Amino acid sequence: MNTDDFGFGTQIRKSPYFDATVRWGVQGFSVYNHMYIPRDFGSPEQNFWNLVNDAILCDVAVERQVEITGPDAARFVQMLVPRNLSKMAVGQCKYVLLTNAEGGILNDPILLRLAENHFWISLADSDILFWAQGVAVHSGMDVTIVEPDVSPLQLQGPKSGEIMRTLFGDSIMDLRYYWLREVELDGIPLIVSRTGWSSELGYEIYLRDSAFGDRLWERIMEAGGPYGLKPGHTSSIRRIEGAMLSYHADADIHTNPYELGLDRLVDLDMEADFIGKAALRRIHEQGVSRKQVGLVIDSAPLKGPNTTFWAINKDGRNIGKVTSAVYSPRLEQNIALAMISVDFANIGTEVEVVTRSGPTNATIVERPFYDPKKKLATS
Repeated sequence: MNTDDFGFGTQIRKSPYFDATVRWGVQGFSVYNHMYIPRDFGSPEQNFWNLVNDAILCDVAVERQVEITGPDAARFVQMLVPRNLSKMAVGQCKYVLLTNAEGGILNDPILLRLAENHFWISLADSDILFWAQGVAVHSGMDVTIVEPDVSPLQLQGPKSGEIMRTLFGDSIMDLRYYWLREVELDGIPLIVSRTGWSSELGYEIYLRDSAFGDRLWERIMEAGGPYGLKPGHTSSIRRIEGAMLSYHADADIHTNPYELGLDRLVDLDMEADFIGKAALRRIHEQGVSRKQVGLVIDSAPLKGPNTTFWAINKDGRNIGKVTSAVYSPRLEQNIALAMISVDFANIGTEVEVVTRSGPTNATIVERPFYDPKKKLATS
């Protein structure tokens, strides 16, 4: 298939791996952070099994980096983030939230600390570059905020470690969960981290020069061949099993951390002031009116994920919505993340979900649905 077969015009950017993914059989793209992201390499179920049994390589260059440098970089980043960063070491990564003045979530990125005053915010889908630059204008802080030439790949799955060993040698096996390392591969400048959006063992490989995109993709696929590595895309099945958030689906600007049970990512007692602190203190004191839960939906296997928010009812009254739903072939269940009224959020509560096929019964369950202690990702 010709790369020109895909496209909505030049306003949607292509990643450095775009041509390679087309060569390797991509069948469709979505748009994320104003860029194309591969979303179809055939069967989503086969992509899931490739991920959980072997390994997949995903073009996630859409995870754009907001680079913050300068003498006040650490202080500025803390102003954006309600999680306490005072003990974050150089070389460490952290899952964080960015909140606005009302305590609403603007993004749930991975924060990487490359040097004392050098940070990357590795984004979910929203325009945080503009937000950060806007906040900086009147902050009185000495910072520089840009989008660098950085394009990540995700190498995920139980055999990803052995593929990394083949690429980088035995020393890469010392890289701990949520830490990063600066490396080179055949002269290609990279940052490698033990992170990823899969709940499996995995790595993110951040290319620091887009000119090497094609060569890097082919080099990894070559190394991974003996281990069953396949080209793939981030798996909705696996991320819902792991209760990983998808921004704009499970959270948005009107969602606060406490509704998601992410209290650990908010430190109201730290001395540093951050955007949204007063609002989050008020929400914490008053309590929330809704919260995220897991659901098992009692129906025939869903044909693909939900593309609208499905209503949840109880005794004829709307009590919430399904935000992400999918059939898990491993669990042999329809599983979903949902936001519902706290009055009905108890484990075991039975509710009605209005799916695309009509009303059906569902039960509130614990989440994550699989490997709740994340032993696979941290092993």
